[in-house]
Amino acid sequence: MEPLYEGKAKRLWATEDPEVLRMEFKNDATAFNGEKKAQFENKGRLNNEISTLIYGYLEKEGVPTHFIRQIDATNVEVHKVEILMVEVIVRNLAAGSFCKRTGVEEGMVFSQPIVEFSIKSDELGDPLVNDDYIRELKLATAEDLAFLRKSALRVNEILGGFFAECGLKLVDFKLEFGRLANDPSKIVLADEISPDGCRLWDLKSGEKMDKDRFRRDLGDVMEAYAEVLERVKLAVGG
Repeated sequence: MEPLYEGKAKRLWATEDPEVLRMEFKNDATAFNGEKKAQFENKGRLNNEISTLIYGYLEKEGVPTHFIRQIDATNVEVHKVEILMVEVIVRNLAAGSFCKRTGVEEGMVFSQPIVEFSIKSDELGDPLVNDDYIRELKLATAEDLAFLRKSALRVNEILGGFFAECGLKLVDFKLEFGRLANDPSKIVLADEISPDGCRLWDLKSGEKMDKDRFRRDLGDVMEAYAEVLERVKLAVGG
């Protein structure tokens, strides 16, 4: 059976319910728009467990998501959605591409979170766009963008406090949203939240506990992911 969709880190499979999909987390790791690739044993399991716990926490906090239930170590059931082709990035500190674009030193704390939008396109390198671009490309309506911005900032508020309880600083993160297949008027949080898409720094040491360990060849990539999982488990009482 062929997957309905295969991305850099996950596969989507059909189920008996046309409005429910199975999402499989892969062991593949990529960086720099796929230019750097590797595989890490247990990466899919770790990201699945981390994302499952975080989505469960967000649901309890009133954030609607596509998550239904965890099936096994690397698979979850999710509501089928039509993904919006606009990714949302929230930045609390200067890091990554922000520093490359501006020359600002990594670690500068922003006076308030920065929200960015990018086109979801590996071929184009997920370019940054503003509201006017999105309007003219018909990627989302003004109402959609207002909802995405508000939702992303709400998630940032929730997860900033949550990760602080884990002894981690939420530096920045990427979110994807989609319209429910059975109710296109409803937009929910989709994809995953894990160290693949979040920058997480240890509050005491400043050590990077995310995919930057892979990007920058810092080593101990899965050890950092496993440590994040243990801290998340403790924070949710698992």
